Amino acid sequence: MAAELRSSIFIDQLQPQTMCYLGSFIRGRLPRSGVSAQILEVAPGLDIEPLTDVALKEADVEAGVLVVERQFGYLLIHGATGAVRASAAAVLDRLGGSAHDAKPPTVLASQIITALDYQHAFLINRNKIGSMALPGESLFVLEMAPASYAILAVNEAEKAADIKVVDYRMMGATGRVYLSGQESDIRQAAEAAVGALDASSRTAPRAVTGAWSQ
Repeated sequence: MAAELRSSIFIDQLQPQTMCYLGSFIRGRLPRSGVSAQILEVAPGLDIEPLTDVALKEADVEAGVLVVERQFGYLLIHGATGAVRASAAAVLDRLGGSAHDAKPPTVLASQIITALDYQHAFLINRNKIGSMALPGESLFVLEMAPASYAILAVNEAEKAADIKVVDYRMMGATGRVYLSGQESDIRQAAEAAVGALDASSRTAPRAVTGAWSQ
């Protein structure tokens, strides 16, 4: 039975915070800011192992993430743009499909919280891995499926505005993103994050302003 391609995500340039956050949990090679990356999510999880073999033998790329969890398998490779694209193409060829066969992302929750309460900030920071959310800042939270699209949303948000990456989870049943900063920056980042998911789902862009409440 062929593996299900849940995501095939190309990132042209990893942004500094997005890249550094990877260093908090990955056990492979740490990427550098500005390199290209490809993320693949498949089911069943163990099918990621032979696909990793294909990816690493096809081109001069480095493996940052290889995870087999309960249901899904994840691979993140990084390096020069041409090498990353060639490696990803070889994996897709092995699967007998293309990136268009991946599941489109679905936004499950998208909220902006303004003027974060100090108790709320404390609770968030107890579980964060990235930067600290501070009282008085605005907080953007985003949940999507498949989970691996979280890294795309964060990377595009970081490109768009001066925000802090508090947390993002790109594995499991759903992906989650926490960003904090000034309200104007957070709104701009939120629009970029949701817009990136909309583009990946190959649907017409929708008005992001209605995607959250205060």
